[in-house]
Amino acid sequence: MPSFCPFSAFLFLSSASAYTSYIRRKAKRAMGITCSKNKKFQVVFILGGPGAGKGTQCEMLSEKLGWAHLSAGDLLRAERKSGSDLAEIINAKISAGQIVPSSITVTLLKNAMENIYSESGSNQTKFLIDGFPRSAENCSVWEEKMATSSNLEFVLFLDLSEDIMTGRLLERAKTSGRNDDNLEIIRKRFKTFRDESMPIVDMYEKKGLVKTIVADRSVEDVYEEVQALFKGI
Repeated sequence: MPSFCPFSAFLFLSSASAYTSYIRRKAKRAMGITCSKNKKFQVVFILGGPGAGKGTQCEMLSEKLGWAHLSAGDLLRAERKSGSDLAEIINAKISAGQIVPSSITVTLLKNAMENIYSESGSNQTKFLIDGFPRSAENCSVWEEKMATSSNLEFVLFLDLSEDIMTGRLLERAKTSGRNDDNLEIIRKRFKTFRDESMPIVDMYEKKGLVKTIVADRSVEDVYEEVQALFKGI
């Protein structure tokens, strides 16, 4: 009768355990599931009126510092063209003159963050979110859906007068092709920003999370001041 060897059994069990762990890790990677369950996304909200330079500064921060840039507006516009179930809801709301539910906007942001994180091999965890939140409902839904998976580092507010922003938007209209870059709609957008978004800036200001940059200078000068805020993050 063959003798039992405890050492051989130990080697077998160790090999089997290691192989099982390897298979599980491989399966998780295939499904886009991170092994770092406690990893949180680092988030900076970028706020400012229409034409304040949010997109431009985000592009520079993304290029030079490696933060991923997400625009809530761009995500909604892209989803509207996708033909998805969400697209139908979004288009129906807009056609009826209603605001797109915050749950949809936050879901699009969450999905985009998770996709970028997965595609980067779990390396991209820093996100600039441009033009969000724009209402108290945006804030509450973000907290509800993202509090456990993200950390709001700070809110960058680009402060600029409406006169300068109007000039920038009208100049952009010459080449942008955007139908909302006309004077009548620009004025409505300013009113919406004052009524809905400025209270959000004030709310975060009371929490000590707002960092304000006066954006009435050249793109490069504004960026020099903006990028200094990201040191150590």
